[in-house]
Amino acid sequence: MNWFTELFTQGSVAQTVLLLCLMSIIGLILGHMKIFGKIQLGGSMVFFISIVFGHFAHKMGVEVNQSMMDIAKNFGLILFVYTLGLQVGPGFASSLRKGGLKLVLSCLATIAIGTGLTILVAVFTDTGGAQAVGLLSGAVTNTPGLIAAQQTVLDINPSASATALSVGSAYAVAYPMSVMGVIFTVIMMMLMFPDSAKKSLGRADDKHTAVTEVSVSNAAMAGKTVREAVKASGKNFVISRLWRNGVVQIPVSDTVIKEGDHLLIICPKEDMHSFDAIFGHEEYDKDWNRPDIDWDSIDKTLISSYLYVTQDDIVGKSIESLKLRNRYGVNITRIRRAGISLVPGAATHLQFGDRLTVVGEKDRIKQLGKVIGNEEVKLSEPHLIPLLLGIFLGVLLGSIPVLVPGVNTPIKLGIAGGPIIVGILMGIYGPKLNIITYTSPAANQLIRQFGITFFFACLGYGVGGNFVETVFCLQGLKWAAMALAIAVVPIFIMGIFNEKVLKMDFAQNMGLLTGVMTNPNALAYANEQLGNENAAEAYATVYPITTFVRIFIAQILTLALMG
Repeated sequence: MNWFTELFTQGSVAQTVLLLCLMSIIGLILGHMKIFGKIQLGGSMVFFISIVFGHFAHKMGVEVNQSMMDIAKNFGLILFVYTLGLQVGPGFASSLRKGGLKLVLSCLATIAIGTGLTILVAVFTDTGGAQAVGLLSGAVTNTPGLIAAQQTVLDINPSASATALSVGSAYAVAYPMSVMGVIFTVIMMMLMFPDSAKKSLGRADDKHTAVTEVSVSNAAMAGKTVREAVKASGKNFVISRLWRNGVVQIPVSDTVIKEGDHLLIICPKEDMHSFDAIFGHEEYDKDWNRPDIDWDSIDKTLISSYLYVTQDDIVGKSIESLKLRNRYGVNITRIRRAGISLVPGAATHLQFGDRLTVVGEKDRIKQLGKVIGNEEVKLSEPHLIPLLLGIFLGVLLGSIPVLVPGVNTPIKLGIAGGPIIVGILMGIYGPKLNIITYTSPAANQLIRQFGITFFFACLGYGVGGNFVETVFCLQGLKWAAMALAIAVVPIFIMGIFNEKVLKMDFAQNMGLLTGVMTNPNALAYANEQLGNENAAEAYATVYPITTFVRIFIAQILTLALMG
């Protein structure tokens, strides 16, 4: 059995792979268990299990193939941040527009307060500058920021590997403080503002689209075509069905609107009560499936169906240029993209993998399906060239040094910042350039989880060698207290400010606070308490901004505080 012992004790490639898999399996199993019946650490539990492995391996004198560990750690992070950028990219621009300046400014203010606290910790305590940045990264559960800080430490002094490891130790102490602290803050907000929280309880309006009915009585709109009405309104909406003289029909772009028409409109949820001013009268307080207008009678001749965009020739083209309504008499009422429901407009460009909700005659829908592809099997086909191209460009971008006035060492986006920016840009502009960046949600999730799991395993194992001596002492307790303050104080202050001054919706407020802390555990808890997922939209809006900004801050703070 010597071969078995040697397999796990000698620093070979096989030993490293076996060790990473073993730590990941144990961590993932334990990560799915709930603490206090509420909190799940998920994949981050791999980090803490790997610390335990690293500690005992160090005590036993077990060596690993460090080059293999470094490759697995860095490539795992690249896979994670790039596919994360791909996922949020398609809906990022629209989410940012919907979130508006209010969400962005509140997000940046929260980051600024946390950064200020970190500077105070570094200046007025015996905590080193690099370790303070590690506390900040752990307090906001921002792994890319941790890597940016460690990379900057080594850029300043390539022999400072011990300092880089201590940054990881500080991160490890701060991480659980953040998980508990942010959830505690959510609880406090609910106790402090019960009326606001009550308004958000159980509301099922987490969708991006809404349905409303209007009766046309505005003479200015009568006589206009559907295309002219949409353009004149300045809003993005779809007239799904039109009821006139007891007959329900599907309007096309050239359909003329007349006084007395009843329109069934699909629009962004924030615009649903603005159409009374546009068309003359909105049927508030009435169910759009009302008995005197049988909107469903349309189903006798027409059907509603899903079609998937899988035809390369269609990708990147606008709905207006395709003239689908006029050519096929089919109405696109919704687009599902990257988990987000969008209201299609004339200028909306179709992307590979878009799921279109269409209404029309069965034969016409079948014809349209042939035009746009509708081959679901293609959605499962891997597109490796765009994936590898994006990773290549991301690493290249992250390696470009940027000179900052007054700073001797150039700043780089690094392997955490470059790939996520390219991922977002690929997700937004790739289809317009005929680059198929689509990955199925399952494939994207698999790649992300695989990358971050191996990253956590390598990071934890490296930190584990001196973790006990560093953390379980008076200094470790101080780190825990400071990390809790960095995690809780900024979101507590901004949570109150958002409620009292900005009058922000409570669910949106909670989504913002958990998103700026990149804390999915706290988001899940807020969703559970509110009985819906309304907070997720604000979370998704600020998450990419937060990740991007914190990468820069981690580098700048490390340079400034170590200097």
